[in-house]
Amino acid sequence: MDGTDFPHDLLQTQHAWNATYRALAAPRPRNVTALRRRLLRLSVRLWWHPYWTQGPAGREELRRQGRALERQR
Repeated sequence: MDGTDFPHDLLQTQHAWNATYRALAAPRPRNVTALRRRLLRLSVRLWWHPYWTQGPAGREELRRQGRALERQR
C-alpha cells in the first residue's frame, strides 16, 4: 500500500475528525454533546470506510496525512 492513495473522502473525514477532536479538547468547549456525537459518527465512518477492505495497514499514515492537510489550510 502506497500510503498516498487514500480516497479524497477518507482524507476529508480524517481532517474533520481531527478538527472535532481539537474542538472538544479546547478549554470549556461549547456544544459538548454535539461535538461528541459528531466525533463518534466520524469515527464510525473512518473505521468502516470501504477502503479498509484492502487491509488495516495505513491507518497511521492516514492520520499523518490528515494532520498535513490541516497544516496546508
